[in-house]
Amino acid sequence: MPKAVLLGAYGLIGRACLSALLRDGFEVTGIGRSQRSARTAAPDLDWRIRDLTQIAATEWREILEDADVVINAAGALQDGPGDDLEAIHVTTLDRLTEAAAGLPLRLIQISAAGVAADASTAFFRTKARGDALIVERLQDWVILRPTLVLAPEAYGGTALLRAAAALPGTLPKLMRDAKVQTLHIDDLAQAVLQSARGEIPSGTIADLTEPEARDFPRLLAQVRSWLGLPPAPFRPALPDSLIFATGRRADLFGRLGWRSPLRTTALRALQDGIRGDPAAWEAAGGLPCRSLEETLQSLPATRQERLFARAYWALPLAIATLSLFWCASGLIALLRPVEASSVLTARGMEAPAAMSIVLGGALADIALGLAILWRWRARQAALGMALLSAGYLAGSLALAPDLWTDPLGPMLKVLPGMALALLVWLMVEDR
Repeated sequence: MPKAVLLGAYGLIGRACLSALLRDGFEVTGIGRSQRSARTAAPDLDWRIRDLTQIAATEWREILEDADVVINAAGALQDGPGDDLEAIHVTTLDRLTEAAAGLPLRLIQISAAGVAADASTAFFRTKARGDALIVERLQDWVILRPTLVLAPEAYGGTALLRAAAALPGTLPKLMRDAKVQTLHIDDLAQAVLQSARGEIPSGTIADLTEPEARDFPRLLAQVRSWLGLPPAPFRPALPDSLIFATGRRADLFGRLGWRSPLRTTALRALQDGIRGDPAAWEAAGGLPCRSLEETLQSLPATRQERLFARAYWALPLAIATLSLFWCASGLIALLRPVEASSVLTARGMEAPAAMSIVLGGALADIALGLAILWRWRARQAALGMALLSAGYLAGSLALAPDLWTDPLGPMLKVLPGMALALLVWLMVEDR
């Protein structure tokens, strides 16, 4: 049984490659840094839970000892918390190729169409340096460079396409000069499998892509039609300057752990065009890749696709609303503590106790309002908001039950906020 080592085995591309390898009879060892994600993706797989950037050449040699093929499906789009492009794309391959040199194995690198040493983004530049290390040091290798990957799972660019195409009554004209080619994720996995079997000659560097390119507005229109939505009556042309201003805001939230596909790296790549030439792949014996029309026809476009696309923008809006509401609530109480505590003192509570409750609640409100903006704390913060709201409601029943019959309904208005917090708690998750 052939043995494969798969880097990034629980990512979008890694999981597709993993399924193809297992179906073909490969024994696979997966490498990734998240135990939870690994066990969710493939609980019975042989996993090495390690940060790729921290594995030394000596450890790589031990991991690769019995391997016939190594597939690198690991990568990151942009620098951020937990993501260092130089470390992921260059340092990891520096140590890996040092360990693999002289071993009887093949390395398959999943790179990206458009990589170049002088590319406009650090993503493409670091990918190019990693590719160069493979070419320089190893004897048996294949480098695959996919264009825009479309998959059944809505993540990253595929999620953004769905969401932009499903805006109610609107189909914005974005990046009108950008030319895009696409790739079905199963075609990418099949290319990896062909390479792992030895059916593709060593030394092959090939773009994986459909033959035809189209402008980005046309791509959005085709995705909207695929979703089963009617043509949009409103089609505003948005300038690139406005789009990149949005990207810079997404970069700021990227520092809080939100890996938005709207970050400037993705936008620059789109502006430059996501294109490739399938000739080298087909000349090497690779199977032709599906067209966009064939890709969309083979992917599901059900009610759940439409619900996801509509909800895509609702989640950040809900998070922003909750953060603003809770921070403002806390700040107002801190700025006017006497008025806030009068709600309790007027009902017989001692002033010091009332002031302590008001100040403690205000600080808790602000802490939760800020925490929900942090990617790794968002779910806990949302749940904390729901629980603290329940505490406020219970406290009001004991200390100020008359507020429940107030004509303005101040306590009843807490319930929609609780529901919104619980929705965020349910919707935020990692892949």
